[in-house]
Amino acid sequence: MRRRIFFGICVGAAIVGATAAALVPQADRPKQRAFTLQTTDGKPFRSADLAGKPYLVFFGFTHCPDVCPTALFELTALLEALGPAADRITPLFVSIDPERDTAELLKLYMTAFDRRIVALRGDALQTKAAAAAFSAFYRKVPTASDSYTMEHTAGLFLVRTDGRLQGMLDMHEPRETQLQKLRLLAAS
Repeated sequence: MRRRIFFGICVGAAIVGATAAALVPQADRPKQRAFTLQTTDGKPFRSADLAGKPYLVFFGFTHCPDVCPTALFELTALLEALGPAADRITPLFVSIDPERDTAELLKLYMTAFDRRIVALRGDALQTKAAAAAFSAFYRKVPTASDSYTMEHTAGLFLVRTDGRLQGMLDMHEPRETQLQKLRLLAAS
């Protein structure tokens, strides 16, 4: 009788364990986040150039009224607070507005932020491919003034040296949480 109870408990535990394991998301497998864009100097920049390096990506645009400049100023402050460890991370700002964000405008815009942030742009197809590589959202939204603005993913994608997505950096998180995430990224 005791053997049957013990056997039943073991089988039940195995079923519960297998079910729990199936429900836990698998770790992000290294993913080829392939994209090719251009720097503000017109030089090609390929995702392959980042192999073996930790990096972060922020998708935005120069005509952004608040989210983008705020995020870039915050990133500038975070990189400074991180100290020498920040030099191990390649921060990228990818324009999602190829119509208005010329290389010249993007270069001028970036002078307000940390010099380590690499500004990138591409044509419409290259921009779409870069955003798709991270499952980032963006779209053009007409405004009443016969112009447009852009809606987009506001977080920063953190990518470890092994190509795995570490997670997102949210500019609404406490500063210490943000720094902890960046320290972890720099050490990856």
